[in-house]
Amino acid sequence: MSTRGSKTERRSVNSSQEYEVRYLAEKLGVSSQAIGGAKRATGSNDRKVIEKYIKDKNKAN
Repeated sequence: MSTRGSKTERRSVNSSQEYEVRYLAEKLGVSSQAIGGAKRATGSNDRKVIEKYIKDKNKAN
């Protein structure tokens, strides 16, 4: 039995796949540009790291 995609792929956000960025942006209630900024600020493509960064940033404001 084969599954599509790997767990590693599901954990990361690929900037060249606009639907991934748009999904995460809608989920967190921010713009796609904010997702790109979070990726640059954290230096990570990991979805959990980006979500934590944005949530912490929103708490500070």
